[in-house]
Amino acid sequence: MRNVSDSRDDPRLPADFAAALDAIRRASTRPELEVHEIAAPANLAPHAVALAANVSPTRHGTDSDLGTGRFILLHDEDEPEAWGGRFRIVCFAQAPLETDIGIDPFLADVAWSWLVDGLQSRGARYTAASGTATKIISTGYGELAAQGSGAKIELRASWTPLDHDVTAHVEGWGELLCMLAGLPPVGEGVSLLSARRARRE
Repeated sequence: MRNVSDSRDDPRLPADFAAALDAIRRASTRPELEVHEIAAPANLAPHAVALAANVSPTRHGTDSDLGTGRFILLHDEDEPEAWGGRFRIVCFAQAPLETDIGIDPFLADVAWSWLVDGLQSRGARYTAASGTATKIISTGYGELAAQGSGAKIELRASWTPLDHDVTAHVEGWGELLCMLAGLPPVGEGVSLLSARRARRE
């Protein structure tokens, strides 16, 4: 995990948020996933840390397109009522698909189940999960006609971890990104919609 803020640099940080930063640094993601810290959104919480991730095409061949995502950990000692705790995780994941996969009526359900399975398989403890899965179908016209038709899936989700040990949460989010990008699952009992990815010609 690259460049995650060192909690020891700022003694003003709440102890549980500092411990959460340590937990993020301990997270182990798949080698196909490049993860680094980015600036956290302002005004969402007194303390926050954000990660960006991209699936590297050089790690898993030229037949798979990129998946990309964001992971934000928010902390507020006042425990906002909507959160149900001091922490809240907000994440985003996106990947291109072939058009025939994009119109699959079960695509959104499968994408959500990958997130839930990824968290559960790593023992992540959480509550109050919510989110949306959006299927986007596009067709190019005029000067963009050469792009043809394409599709993508976007998953936005949030949940409240039950403690500062968020290592499993980061790892589950990373596995979701790799699954959306078409990589085979590392765990048992998880199936792929298809290994085919979108390639506009």
